[in-house]
Amino acid sequence: MATVVVMPQLGNSVESCLIVSWAVSEGDVVAENSVLCEVETDKASMEVPSPAAGTVLKVLWAEGDDVPVKDPLLVLGEPGEDPGPALQVAGAAGHGPTTEVDTPARPSGEASYEETDHAGDSQDAPVETLEVADPAGDQSAVGGPADTTVPGYGSSPRARTLAASTSVDVRDIGSGTGPRGRVIERDVQAVLAAGPTTRAAARAGGSGRSDVVGTGIGGRATAADVRTTRTAVSAPPVSDDGDMGPSTTTPLRGIRKVIASRMMNSLASSAQLTYTTTAGAQGLLDLRKRLKTSDPSFGLNAVTIGDLVGFAAARTAARHTSHNAHLVDGVLTEFERVHMGFACDTPRGLLVPTVRNASLMGLAEFSQASKQLAADAIGGTIAPDLLQGATFTVSNLGGLGIESFTPLLNVPQTAILGVDAIFPRAVIHADGTAGAEQRIGLSLTADHRVIDGADAARFLSDLVAFLEAIDIAVLA
Repeated sequence: MATVVVMPQLGNSVESCLIVSWAVSEGDVVAENSVLCEVETDKASMEVPSPAAGTVLKVLWAEGDDVPVKDPLLVLGEPGEDPGPALQVAGAAGHGPTTEVDTPARPSGEASYEETDHAGDSQDAPVETLEVADPAGDQSAVGGPADTTVPGYGSSPRARTLAASTSVDVRDIGSGTGPRGRVIERDVQAVLAAGPTTRAAARAGGSGRSDVVGTGIGGRATAADVRTTRTAVSAPPVSDDGDMGPSTTTPLRGIRKVIASRMMNSLASSAQLTYTTTAGAQGLLDLRKRLKTSDPSFGLNAVTIGDLVGFAAARTAARHTSHNAHLVDGVLTEFERVHMGFACDTPRGLLVPTVRNASLMGLAEFSQASKQLAADAIGGTIAPDLLQGATFTVSNLGGLGIESFTPLLNVPQTAILGVDAIFPRAVIHADGTAGAEQRIGLSLTADHRVIDGADAARFLSDLVAFLEAIDIAVLA
């Protein structure tokens, strides 16, 4: 009995996973629960175990491929068994760039791809399989080609939801990047980032293309613009005699591609303005020194400057609910509790773990929770659900010596705090003498649609007061 192993869904928002490496190849004999491959989502990485023992009959994808969830990964069976009938019954014939099955490609129906937009369990979700006992039997039992009630591959629910909320007509997008040209959420995000097009241009393939220069009303790209661009692109590249030296070309994949899309969407969908100030940091430095040498039973030895600032930011955001909010479709939702996301530098790129109920935690609990989340994110073991749901975010580049920067909103959040390095700054004392004092820079980016400049200034003023009295404020 052949078994078709499919790509598991690892989180609510995961539409596809990138194959990092294969642990098996065709012809290998594998045991149940042995590792088949390592995959990476836009949020985490994990190993895919084998659901059964058997021989690897067919590997359907190559390393580096971005595979939609629920799509077949490989086929297990008896040595010498033909994987073609199993793939045909599963509606997966022709799947993947490495497939070489001489059976006609037949769609599996919309239902199998609709599941890519629904919630799955977290990282511990079991590997799903499609088991085939009789390839000549009733194919409708596995949701295969017998299901013809849904025409084509259309668009995913998440794509339709985003399109509806941003006034984008998914019918104008044309072919998407999902399975069989299905329009998925990232296709709608690409359209939003690329700017407006006419319907004719969209159907001609102009949606989501930044290389199309619009000549229509309001800068919209027309069908003629798309045709002109295609002609220009199709011309052979012109080389010059200059020596550019060695270079490498790497397509954006996995988390890097997701970061690029989200950053563009952040700028295109919000009115961002950054406010900067500084706070006296001597109190932070003194308290950190005392905590480092405190009794280990208090659990405060590992508290860092970043922990103290994050703790202060969470408490301040709880008092300024317009900053601890989501803005979606013109509706502002303010939260009583602060679920604080924090930017984390990992080997895979930028991740934003979320400290749930950060505003209700004491300093020791907040520090421990942050460090555990950061360790899981860096190690690639963090659950995808812990990388979403934040209501306010902090990005700390102070440890890298940055004096000032402009953090980008993590939409739909309305505010994000950037934490800068501590530097000695010139100061004039009350007696008129000059001196220097340690100060920490703060950069608050807020969505001006709901947060006015005075509101942002009041937030920073309260945060500065909290930081400059940190030894007392942590007791509140």
